[in-house]
Order: sequence, then C-alpha cells, then structure tokens
Amino acid sequence: MSTEESRPDYVRDISTLRITDADDAGGKGANLGELVAAELPVPPGFVLMRACYLDTMREGGIDEELNATHRTAMASAADGSELTELSHRMQSLVYKAGISDAVRTRVLDAYRRLGPAAVVAVRSSATGEDGADASFAGMNETITNVSGEDALIDAVQQCWASLFSPRVITYRANRKFTADPAMAVVVQSMIASEQAGVVFTADPSTGGLDRIVIEGAFGQGEVVVSGEVEPDTYVVSKDTMELLDTRIGHKAFKIVRGPDGRDHSVQLDPRQADSRVLDDDALRRIAQLAMAVERHNECPQDVEWAIASGVTWLVQARPITTLHPNAPKHADMDTVLVRGLPAAPGTASGTVRVLLTPDQGTRLLEGEVLVAPMTNPDWLPTIRRAAALVTDSGGMTCHAAIVARELGVPCIVGARSATTDLADGTMITVDGTHGLVRAGRAATPQTSAVERDEPAAVRAEATGTKIYVNLAMPESAEAVAAQDVDGVGLLRAEFMLTEALDGRHPRDLIAHGEQAGLVDAMVASVGRIAAAFTPRPVIYRATDFRSNEFRGLRGGEAYEPVEHNPMIGYRGCYRYVREPDLFALELEALARVREQNPNVHLMIPFVRTGWELEECLSLVDASPLGRQRGLHRWVMAEVPSVVHWLPEYVGMGIDGVSIGSNDLTQLMLGVDRDSDVCAELFDEADPAVLDAIAQIIEKANLLGITSSLCGQAPSTNPAFAEHLVRLGITSVSVNPDAVGAARHAVAAAERRLLLHAALR
Repeated sequence: MSTEESRPDYVRDISTLRITDADDAGGKGANLGELVAAELPVPPGFVLMRACYLDTMREGGIDEELNATHRTAMASAADGSELTELSHRMQSLVYKAGISDAVRTRVLDAYRRLGPAAVVAVRSSATGEDGADASFAGMNETITNVSGEDALIDAVQQCWASLFSPRVITYRANRKFTADPAMAVVVQSMIASEQAGVVFTADPSTGGLDRIVIEGAFGQGEVVVSGEVEPDTYVVSKDTMELLDTRIGHKAFKIVRGPDGRDHSVQLDPRQADSRVLDDDALRRIAQLAMAVERHNECPQDVEWAIASGVTWLVQARPITTLHPNAPKHADMDTVLVRGLPAAPGTASGTVRVLLTPDQGTRLLEGEVLVAPMTNPDWLPTIRRAAALVTDSGGMTCHAAIVARELGVPCIVGARSATTDLADGTMITVDGTHGLVRAGRAATPQTSAVERDEPAAVRAEATGTKIYVNLAMPESAEAVAAQDVDGVGLLRAEFMLTEALDGRHPRDLIAHGEQAGLVDAMVASVGRIAAAFTPRPVIYRATDFRSNEFRGLRGGEAYEPVEHNPMIGYRGCYRYVREPDLFALELEALARVREQNPNVHLMIPFVRTGWELEECLSLVDASPLGRQRGLHRWVMAEVPSVVHWLPEYVGMGIDGVSIGSNDLTQLMLGVDRDSDVCAELFDEADPAVLDAIAQIIEKANLLGITSSLCGQAPSTNPAFAEHLVRLGITSVSVNPDAVGAARHAVAAAERRLLLHAALR
C-alpha cells in the first residue's frame, strides 16, 4: 500500500460530507455537506477532520500531556486562577505541536484548489461529545477574511487552541463531559457580501409555522448574528411567498474586508443606515432557498445567507430547536400602530386609555386598554380592570410583564412611543403574543394565557425535577393550585404588600399606629395561597421593593433615599438588617400563617455577602417565625457573589437556593433588566450566565441543599431545560401559563439523559 493511500482521511471536500459524518466533521461541516447534497448554492470549501487535530497532537509528542492537563483543569474548573494558568499551558502546547507535515500538505493542497491567495473563513466545528451540545456553547473560534497559506495554518491553530480557553473548559466540566476534546475545522471561500443575514423557516419568537422570517443588514453577516446592529426584519408567507410585514432597522455600520485583508467597520450615513436592505426579488430568492433547506432536512431551519454581485449563497444551516410544539398560525396583518416586546400572550380589543401616573387609575373604565409609560406595583388595581396593557418602556422581566402574565392580561412592553402614538378613545387590538398593536377590533375571539388549558397528555407527564409556579396575587391561588404543579417556588410579596399598604409607605402606617392592619392583610393573602397549595411547599420571598418604588408610595419621600441606581441599591437582605422593625412585621405575618399552614417557608432576596445574611438570619431566629419547627430558610441567588459565599450560607443554616435568573443575568451582563433599549442584550442563555448557574447548582448538590431556578427559560428553551436537568437542578419555577410547556420540556430532557445513559 502506498504512503498516500495509508494516510488517514484528513481533509474532505464539503460536497462529500453528510450528517452521518458529524462525529468527525462536526455539526457545521456535516450540515454544509447536506446543503450541497440538496444542490443549494454553498461557497466551496473543505473540512479538516478531527483526525488532523488528533494526529498532529500525537506526532507533536504532546497529546498525553495535553489530555492529562485537561483532566486536571476539568477538576479545577472552580478555581479561576489555576484554570487560567492551565488553560494558557494547554494552548501553548497546541501551538508548540504546530501542524504535522502530513496534515499541512493535505490542508494546503485543498486550499490551493480554491484558487490563488483565496480569501476564506475558518470556523471551529465541534465534534464528538462537545458536538452534541455545540449550539449551547458557541464559544470556539471563528476567523474571517483569511488569505495566504501561513495565515490559514495560523487560523487553524487558533481554532484548535480555542478548545482550551477557560470558558470552554468550565462548560465541559459543568456538563460533565469526560472525553478528551477534539475539533474539526471548516475552511470555506469567503463571500464578499453586500448584504447578509439569517432566515428562519418558522417564526422563532412565536413558533408560527406558516411564515418565514428574514433578517438582513449591509456587509458581512456577523453584525446580524452578534446583534451589533438592528437588522431589517421581513415576514414572508410560506404559502404564497408574499411579503406580509417589513420592519426597517437602523444599521449604524457594516463590516467589510479592508485593504489590509482584515475586518473593518464602516459607519453608514443616516440615509443608508435606515434604508431597506433587500428588495422583493431578493426576499423571494432567500425564502425559496430556505424552504428548500427545510424540505431537505425535514424540520424548520435557521439558515445564514449572503449576497455578493447579485448571487445568493447559503453559508450555514441548523435546525431551530426552540419552537413551541403547537404554535398558532398568525393572524392577518392589519394596520400596525405600535410594536414592542411580547410580554404576556393573548389578544384583546378595547379603547385606549392613556394614563401617566397610578393616581390617574380611576379614569380607566372596565375593558379599556391601559397605555402607560411604565408600571410598578401601584398600578395593580388599574391593571386588574384593563383588557390589555401597553407600556413605553420595560423589558420582559419588568413589573408590568410579571403581573400581566399572572392576571392573564395581554401585554406589550418597550413600545417606546405608545403614550404619544395611541390616542384616548381609539379602538385597538393588542396582540401580546407577537408584540403588535393593530387598529380596530379583532374579528376572532379574544384569548389570554389563563384561558388556554393544557392538553391532558401534557398534564400527565411525570418528572423527577419538580415543577413549581411563580405567584404574586392570592385570587389566582385556587385555579393555579388545581394545575399539575408541585408547589410555589416563588411567592412574591410586593403585590400583596402594595394592596395591604393601600398606597401608603409602611413607616407612615407605623407612625399612625396602623401596622396591625398591615400584618392582618398579609396573613389573609399569604394564608389563602398556602391553604390552596397545602401540603405542597410555598416559598415566600420577603419584600424586595427598591427605594424608588417605596419612595413612590404616599409618605415615601420622607423615609426613602434618592438613588441614581436603585436596582443595585438599598434593597433586599441589607434593607432588613438596617430596618429590623419593618422586617419584624413581615416575620410576624408569616409566623401566624404557619400556625395553620406549615408548608410556607422563607426566602431572603438579594443577598450580597456573608455578614449581612448572618445578621438577617439572627433576626429571623429571634422572631416567633424562627422558633417554629420545620421552617426552611432559602436564599435567592441573584448576586454573582453567591458563587463564592454559598458554602458559608449553608453553614449558617440555609437549606435551599433559588436562582433568580432575571437579576443574575442583569448583574452578570451589566444590563438593566427593565431597559427596552438594551433588551436584546438581556440573555439568560449567555455563556457567562450559564456558567454562574452551573456553579451554583453544582455547589448546591455538593452541599446537599435544594436548588431551583425562577424564570421562563426552561419552558421556552428546551436546550436550557436540558442544561439544568443535566446539572442536577432540583426544581424549576415558572409562571402559571408556562407550567405545561415547562413540564413537557423537562420531561423530554430527562428522557434524553436516561436514553443517553442507557446507550453508554
């Protein structure tokens, strides 16, 4: 046998690959091969199979040292300084190994076949164990506009070295991957795109299967995928290929290949920044190609496209994994008056009532649509009477979104100019599922989240992971308790307290000797919820009003500081330590509730450090509540410092930790959770957030305490649910309208893990 014939299968042309090659070519390479098989326009290229990496490391004499160091790093993933040192050592070993002569020869031969000094994109393509979860990571290297043989070899080494970055190692450790890592690399002719973007063959925000959603921007597509600009968004009918809706984004800049061969940002003038990226013919071509990908792969697809010199290319494709299984068809596109973030699903019609402050609430008549700049708990009585709610500002986790979802009121937040664009008395229809306000009354029956019942098959699914609900108001307790739920994982105090205070600051009540009425009202509200769920646990989160919210109550200006950043100011645990007399009223109410319903337990929010929790727990222990048997003490894991402090918290008597993914995300990413301007940056599935969540759950498991997560992601993102289940989380807690979807996602994740274990 000749030397040529005995060489391993190092390099494969993309056109020869199929999905069955994913273990050796990685997901990206295998998916591109499927596109070529479907005779779709794919830029030419090749894949360095993972044997290139494995043989290079072996021939370089560093494979055993590299793998041994990797195993040490996996065991030391919680030690940041040691992990950084080990990561640097492993990446140095990769560069030391270089690229074996046999691999270099094959790679450069394939590169030369692309043409003299071809410009290529070089992308990591995870294989093996990592490949099964590659969509979760997205952390390995991609290098664009690579030209020349030396630059190509260097880019390949960068991809290989990215296997050993601290964040990738931490992820592997958190997911309990045990295999020694390896990587394939995709090398593909670079398209000098004039327009680029992404096309979805189903609506990723609603799951609608009857439409195609296309996003596009000028220049290279990285600006769309990374979210660096606001792309144009086009909605096309699958049946007729007609354009249903167009939203022109502000594309402040584009990325192009500069004279030096590197990526360059080019600022666009206002006229071009706000101009349309795609004409109707280009949209139709992209939509037709995307449908061809869907037909070939037999499932909805997320496809990256690029246009150069009038030719449309497909540069990547993957399945859409986060669609709701029973997504509704979208209604006809009527005149759209306002757009915002869909915060609470359902549709409702009514006349507009614009109110600027809570004290104007009496002006809203039953069945009108409340339009406000923003809402806080003081708006609760008004929201109860509203057919729907639209706010200028706010994100998916703001007060308006939370209370609207629980009340079943369709809601749109972050509409920016709703209070000026919508006039009092105008008849509108609010579509909270899609974030649209349309002119006129809906022709179809109105729906809300609370009216939709879950199918019996979904309710019957059993899960080892507990499915809890988030609650805020007692009147929904009996209806929610009748669902297939395991308890209340987050009982918010703020809305009940707002009603008990009747708009007054608690110190104003104390000053007038009326605090007993406050305690009685809280006992009645919490007691009703506890009785509805008994014997299932109800985890009461103590009041977490921020100073600006307390200041807005009558008399609040006399007692509350003025803070420029109250989101990270005087709140939570620290407030209890500073104002123990107010905290004592809350503890008294809980003690009285537990005399009849011992299923109620206490959770302390926004804990920053050890000494404040120690002082807070001493207040609990000295109260009638602390002297009761069987009380569980939880902390909310919202501040990233909990990763360090959790063992000490457990030593103080904490026996449960609930991850508040909203606050944890905003503090990990530095994004105001209530900001509509920065809404696209707020991502619970960001690698940094997921890393913190993984560390919290793993430490909780090691310490033998209960772990939970309060948020919607487990019900809307199956990959997120599987990630939590894989880590061994005890429970998840979601809004009542998401219980069925959450149990379905968790059950599916548990089945996949069991099947994976059985096949090992």
